[in-house]
Amino acid sequence: MNAVITIFYDWSRIVAGYFAWAAPLAGRITVGWVFLWSGWQKLHILPRMIENFRDWGIPAPEIMAPFASGVELVTGVLLLVGLLTRFAAVPMMIVMAVAIASAKASQIDSLETFLGFEEVAYFVMFAWLAIAGPGPVSLDHVVLKTFRPGRLPEDYGA
Repeated sequence: MNAVITIFYDWSRIVAGYFAWAAPLAGRITVGWVFLWSGWQKLHILPRMIENFRDWGIPAPEIMAPFASGVELVTGVLLLVGLLTRFAAVPMMIVMAVAIASAKASQIDSLETFLGFEEVAYFVMFAWLAIAGPGPVSLDHVVLKTFRPGRLPEDYGA
């Protein structure tokens, strides 16, 4: 039994430890790239986005459509490079919650349907980044290492 625990728990934990930097990097690159381009495209089709926001029942669509599109673009860039990661993840969680509530709520007929929405997956990814931090391959890590030399960047999840 001890050999099983060593192989399946200890060994896998040790190997995973060498790649701990990769998960936040992959998460940031994925959502950063997606939302950088999503925001950019939405800003270029603002009249259509305003109509979509109006159809979804979002108040003040003339203000909220460019605002949400700009938030996607700016936070996408910040997440891609790992700068102000925890701060950038929070508005994106709000954008995803609003998207689910306004554009997807009528389609929810089960937990399976709800959890199948890509907005839910994005919300979870943003929540994870807000809690876990950007990881060591990020500008946040460099900033903290430079301006907080007495503390380890790991203390900040960077």
